[in-house]
Amino acid sequence: MEEERYRQEELLKKFEDTSFNHTLSLISGKYKLTILYALSLFKIIRYNEMKRYLGIVSHKTLSSTLKELERDDLIVRKEYPQIPPKVEYFLSEKGESLIPILNAMCAWGREHRK
Repeated sequence: MEEERYRQEELLKKFEDTSFNHTLSLISGKYKLTILYALSLFKIIRYNEMKRYLGIVSHKTLSSTLKELERDDLIVRKEYPQIPPKVEYFLSEKGESLIPILNAMCAWGREHRK
């Protein structure tokens, strides 16, 4: 009953005002889901490790994507005051809450892969 009421309310909104669109705005982007997936696997990753994991990605693209994920509170950036600088990234609590969705996407991919 509650779910049906929610669906009806969502149908009355413009797409841009829906929860679905909000979620897409947080995770859409070429590397965002891959970064979140990597952090779910490795827990803590330094910048260069992430760059190697992703393969061919420019410094500018990776840097801006990480900043967007941090701005949206999906990841945490921890900087250590040392020389050379050490920066680590890990999932925030909000980012962790996306992991079941990523796992479901992986399961769907396994099931429908040819």
